[in-house]
Amino acid sequence: MSERVAVRKTYKLFIGGKFPRSESGRSYLVQDSNVSLASRKDARDAVVAARAAVKGWAGATAYNRGQILYRVAEMLEGRREQFVALGVPADEVDAAIDRWVWYAGWADKLAQVYGGANPVAGPYFNLSAPEPTGVVAVVAPEAPALLGLVSVIAPAIVTGNTVVVAASPAAPLAAVTLAEVLATSDLPGGVVNILTGKITETAPTLAAHMDVNAVDLTGVADAELAAELEVKAAENLKRVLRPAPADHDWHTDPGLTRMTTLLETKTVWHPKGV
Repeated sequence: MSERVAVRKTYKLFIGGKFPRSESGRSYLVQDSNVSLASRKDARDAVVAARAAVKGWAGATAYNRGQILYRVAEMLEGRREQFVALGVPADEVDAAIDRWVWYAGWADKLAQVYGGANPVAGPYFNLSAPEPTGVVAVVAPEAPALLGLVSVIAPAIVTGNTVVVAASPAAPLAAVTLAEVLATSDLPGGVVNILTGKITETAPTLAAHMDVNAVDLTGVADAELAAELEVKAAENLKRVLRPAPADHDWHTDPGLTRMTTLLETKTVWHPKGV
């Protein structure tokens, strides 16, 4: 009897809450698994999905968004050993779980910290409130594969933005496995979209896309590519988060900067009653 040939898993893209293959049909081999190689068309499709999800996600209550992020942490906890089997260190998986919980807790508190009533002269209320920027394109860091990915996705979506993530080509399995977690975590389709493949192919398309409102270049290690992406982003005045330093410690307290950078502030004047 001949030896059985194992069925090789194919890791697909995550767009609009579904797992399509790349429209190009391309893939590359990582740890004996096929991983989809996203094309420029896939990047555009992901932006369409992210834009369609903005209204519902931004319109959800902050409390509900916090519940969903906490649910992601619960589901990730249940898959802890799966990530360890992929080569993600156990302490990194635990840190990623804790980070989802940390950001979930900020969902209904950030408006009180970052917004509020402004003292003005005259019979008016003057109120400032943070609002999501819209669609955010993110280049994820290569390492740490899971914690770095969570650290760029969670602060963007907790405030009501939707994201298109270009995962690191060196660590795609953690990204697509995280997508499987998100797909079972009550997160509406299109809020997070994950592309695997070449950053040099998908990132310029995302940076230049006129329906993307901000770009997070955290994972761009090539200074020339980062500069090129900033130039493309300037075409429609996108908000830009520049690359993280090579020695950035992802295990430290993340602070509020990643959340507040991807917010717009709306200020409303209202006359006081007599």
